[in-house]
Amino acid sequence: MRARLGLQSSQQLCELREIVLRDKPSEMLEASPKGTVPVLILPNGDVLEESLDIMLWALNQNDPENWLSPEIGTLDEMLNLINRCENEFKGHLDRYKYAPRYEEVDPITHRTQAENFLDELDKLLTKNSFLFGSQRSLADMAIAPFIRQFANVDRTWFDQTDYAYLKSWLNEFLGSSRFKTILKKYPVWTTGDPVTYFPEDLSI
Repeated sequence: MRARLGLQSSQQLCELREIVLRDKPSEMLEASPKGTVPVLILPNGDVLEESLDIMLWALNQNDPENWLSPEIGTLDEMLNLINRCENEFKGHLDRYKYAPRYEEVDPITHRTQAENFLDELDKLLTKNSFLFGSQRSLADMAIAPFIRQFANVDRTWFDQTDYAYLKSWLNEFLGSSRFKTILKKYPVWTTGDPVTYFPEDLSI
């Protein structure tokens, strides 16, 4: 999701190969033996295996919406917030969402601990419509997919929380044409299939 957001905003046309993780094609494993998605093979043959790395690569090629240049703060401050989302918040999110996968984990405890990050985001959003100003930035688009996951674990609970600004920010993201476009399902790729390009519409 994040990789597609970055490629779409930067208008970097790529060949898309939709796969099923339980049946990984050999071509994918040859490019990226760790077998996770996303995987982006660059024109020079280098391989990017992390969604944030793909976003940064794409936006450094072309950044028409100035996602790397926030109105408030700096790129380093955005990356710090994103890294905290990935390294602190996501650990609690995983144990809240996938508690049976972990030994002796109380999902509600991790939900409560994750709320520290939600509270911080909500406070940022009391000042502006987006995390670093009045326009979307890299931080918004790199963090929103994780907040969406968190909200969807128990939407009834999330909807009754007091995070009014965070909920409005998330709903703006979920209702955007950009989000709806990246959710499009593509046929599973097999060797020899015609090329599918992403993004289909460079104007979004």
